[in-house]
Amino acid sequence: MKKILLATTMIVATAGVAAAEVAISGSARMGITNQNYGAVNAALDVHFTSRVRINFDATGETDGGLSFGASVRNDQSGVGNAINGDSTVFISGAFGKLTMGDTGNAADSLVGQVSGVGLTGLQDLNETSWLGKDVTGAQYEYSAGALSFAVGFGQTVNTDANAATDDFMSAAVKYSTDAYSVALGYEDNAAATQISLSGSATFSGATVKAKIADLDLDADLAYALSVDYAISGATVTAFYSDNGAHDGLSAYGLGAAYDLGGGASVVGGLAKKEGSKTIFDLGVKMSF
Repeated sequence: MKKILLATTMIVATAGVAAAEVAISGSARMGITNQNYGAVNAALDVHFTSRVRINFDATGETDGGLSFGASVRNDQSGVGNAINGDSTVFISGAFGKLTMGDTGNAADSLVGQVSGVGLTGLQDLNETSWLGKDVTGAQYEYSAGALSFAVGFGQTVNTDANAATDDFMSAAVKYSTDAYSVALGYEDNAAATQISLSGSATFSGATVKAKIADLDLDADLAYALSVDYAISGATVTAFYSDNGAHDGLSAYGLGAAYDLGGGASVVGGLAKKEGSKTIFDLGVKMSF
């Protein structure tokens, strides 16, 4: 009787396996850099840098046609982020898509950033800031043709375990075609609000991206501009950014990538933030 019960349990447990799928992908990099992740403007020595990340994406579909799934990341440390900062769970259908986990900032999802440079991102100096929030949130998205809409909810970062957190909300809309795109986003975390606008255009092998952000606490706008030019398997990228009154500093960068085929490319770049030393990196980036 126990054997029959065990066999029946296994059949029931695996009945939906054919309708589900788990995909494994990943990325890695190896090279050199002179970045100092400690004191700003300290002496910079060239050293090795490497990283690997493996992504697990599980998807399925209900009898009624709803799609559902989840994703999680495993880093070179052997484990993923312990505070749900690298996982998402979703359900979608004709109504749109609802995602929970490492999400919740609709402006980040649709407005995005201009292009960065380098193997490691070179401290992401191309980016302007988003309002702070916890990594765990919820986001709803809906698309109709070239138009996309998203709204997100979460909580702000709480550094005091005894203090109450404020709600975080965001909303964004984006219109995108093969040749150009424009997006508008709004964020509110009770302490501040921010409006951001981005646009891109592609022509004759070049893609130009621009972004501006207006934080109500700052007198100055933050802005960034990048240009990507692709030719014969190589892409050259340049950017300039100014984070406004957030830190009052501008930055620029120049980099290139050459596609080796099969998911591998040689990538390198240099970047400089006002008042700091020039940083650079060079190596091989891989995707699996």
